Amino acid sequence: MALTARQLVLATLDRQFLLERRRIGVTEAVRQVCALQAQTPASPYLALWNRVQDFAPQDLDAAFADGRIVKATLMRITLHAVHAEDHASYRAAMLSTLRASRLYDRRFTATGLSPADADDLLPELARFLARPRTGAEVESELTERFGEHAHRLWWALRTYAPVRHVPTGGPWSFTSRNAYQDTAVPTDASQEAEAGVQRLLLAHLRAFGPASAQDFARFTLLTRTAITKALHGLADRVVRVTGPGRAALYDLADATVPAEDTPAPPRLLPMWDSTLLAHAVPGRVMPADHRPLVVRRNGDMLPCLLVDGQVAGVWRAVGGGLELTAFHKLGKTAWKGLAEEAGKLSVLLADRDPAVYGRYGHWWDKGISGAESMIVKA
Repeated sequence: MALTARQLVLATLDRQFLLERRRIGVTEAVRQVCALQAQTPASPYLALWNRVQDFAPQDLDAAFADGRIVKATLMRITLHAVHAEDHASYRAAMLSTLRASRLYDRRFTATGLSPADADDLLPELARFLARPRTGAEVESELTERFGEHAHRLWWALRTYAPVRHVPTGGPWSFTSRNAYQDTAVPTDASQEAEAGVQRLLLAHLRAFGPASAQDFARFTLLTRTAITKALHGLADRVVRVTGPGRAALYDLADATVPAEDTPAPPRLLPMWDSTLLAHAVPGRVMPADHRPLVVRRNGDMLPCLLVDGQVAGVWRAVGGGLELTAFHKLGKTAWKGLAEEAGKLSVLLADRDPAVYGRYGHWWDKGISGAESMIVKA
């Protein structure tokens, strides 16, 4: 039996704990949903608040502090929070992409240094980052040898070297003053890359499936060759399923899909929520006509309202509460559910960061094309 478009949406929402909050620890939650986009420090916290029953932010603080959850540059060459036991495999899968994205970029090649020059620095960098260092400290160390090229060299190294971000303070564990530390994983993981891609693909299907090879490429930026090889290597652990489109869909052999009439409750997703980035454009839960309203020209992806499993608007913090803006008319039941979610989220933000995502307010200043809006106080 072919899966419907609605079933695909519900499958992803179910696997992302967005149909029902789960009673689960934060580290295991992160593992089950594959990875949390962490480009903005607040986002992993708000992602887990949407997914974990009775989520306590201090639990995630502790997991970052003791290294059970690692924040590092991984998929799509952006920051993600992942389970510590998954980090080495995911990094092995992504290393070739991370390295090429920097060492063959004109910002690095303009220095006159070669990729081998950068690679030769990795053992020395690991020793220097045996304890946490700020980016300024690393650049200062490199400046002694590389002068004006130190800034671009560190720009490349911090992306593909085995380093993690170290917590620097509140309210969301990390601040704009980044600190880095060596992760003690191999600098040459080429022999582990194939196994890493397979592990990451299985995690992607467990968290976002059923999915196509194009979906996985969108989520990771891995090459078609690497993905095809991983699919062949996984053999009968992955099966083909039939969906509404032409693209071949894959899923875990023992995976299940919710019934088509399963309700999808309202949610207030954070900026760059992984659910919106795990499938080929325009995405599984993002209506095509809403995408330009949510994803701005520079790539900023605004915090979204999710109604019946689809993006229906955006939200922002204002005056001790939240402003919810819908792109189209919503019914009373939908607004009631959104208001309840917003009230609960406002309470969490009041204790942590009442002006969360405030630096992105200029997008509202430039105009949000909404049909109706509501302000909910804590």
